[in-house]
Amino acid sequence: MSDLDTSEKILPGTAPAEDVIFQLEGDADFDTGEMSLSIGPAHPATHGVLRVVLDMDGERIREARPVIGYMHRGFEKLAEYRDYRQIMALTNRHDWLSGFCNELGVALAVEKMMEMEVPDRAQWIRMLLAEWNRVLNHLMFIGSYALELGAITPMFYAFREREDIQFLLESATGGRLHFTYNQPGGVKIDLPKGFLRESARLVDETRSRLSDYVDLVLGNEIFQARTKGIGALPPEVALAYGVTGPTLQATGVPEDSRVTEPYLKYGEIDVRVPTGDNGDSFDRFAVLLGRVEASLEVIDQIHDHIGPGPVNTKLPKMVKAPEGFTYVRTENPLGQLGYYLHSDGSKNPWRFKMRTPSFSNVQVLPYLLEGQLMPDAVAILGSVFFVVGDVDR
Repeated sequence: MSDLDTSEKILPGTAPAEDVIFQLEGDADFDTGEMSLSIGPAHPATHGVLRVVLDMDGERIREARPVIGYMHRGFEKLAEYRDYRQIMALTNRHDWLSGFCNELGVALAVEKMMEMEVPDRAQWIRMLLAEWNRVLNHLMFIGSYALELGAITPMFYAFREREDIQFLLESATGGRLHFTYNQPGGVKIDLPKGFLRESARLVDETRSRLSDYVDLVLGNEIFQARTKGIGALPPEVALAYGVTGPTLQATGVPEDSRVTEPYLKYGEIDVRVPTGDNGDSFDRFAVLLGRVEASLEVIDQIHDHIGPGPVNTKLPKMVKAPEGFTYVRTENPLGQLGYYLHSDGSKNPWRFKMRTPSFSNVQVLPYLLEGQLMPDAVAILGSVFFVVGDVDR
């Protein structure tokens, strides 16, 4: 007889058929069924077109397999058919939330190959815009992560700040997302009149509004219940997978290439690196919020150091890097971005390779999702910060 066969277990009484109560023999154990569930290839928690195949045992995730490649556009191969200035227009698109920081790494790699001196003012300007781009990126994830967990108001708040910052960056570069402002030897043009004054005002305004996110999200008991202890990542596992950025820092590892291997003028100022204690979804969000405050502190210091002077170096009509190769890493908003550049002496790179932070961060998803309940999958996916274009390149 099946555990669910209750044909002889009707309680005595005169209740009509629709009110009959059934009893099961003893304490019946329900066997959970195994199934394969596909999250994606389009899902709000993935910030792009990613697919995650979940092998489920009832409500619990037994195995998770990220499936990438839906957005592959061949940036690295395309770059080998562009000259060194044209590459900028390609690289500011793979992570569409970090356009300025993407192109900055290319400029640094070319300048290192050519042993090019960059004017001080250009280096401070690069740092200033890179930090604002970092804040711009983090605000998107701060708002969208709360949205993925059911809170819509923080998204409106995040876009309020983002619009002000985008307007500021657009006034200098002419672009809202794809800036193409860097070039070998410096930046295209100097900052417009009044830019630094407006930047200082925006620092104060953004800092004063950070408490809104603490009150609405970080201090919310529902948010805490959905994220504390969920998707905990030990630091040794994070390092083994090559995880970087806020996802790594949330585990307690203060790795930041602006500090451990300074570039531009970062070695001349103080850069605070927020870290977490447990490496869970809550810590990852808290670190992201802390990084916004830390970037505002860096911007304040840049305002005090930036001085007059030229913003670029005179370049030949055709920029050619000498034969050889180099590798440059920078601290992008989502983690460390590395560029390997190999030149054969022509106007195009012979080989161009990107080590993107999102690619490494996505690798840790199977570890984080295994053994978790299905309702926690979105909380984990949204807290491992990545952009799928940065994964597929």
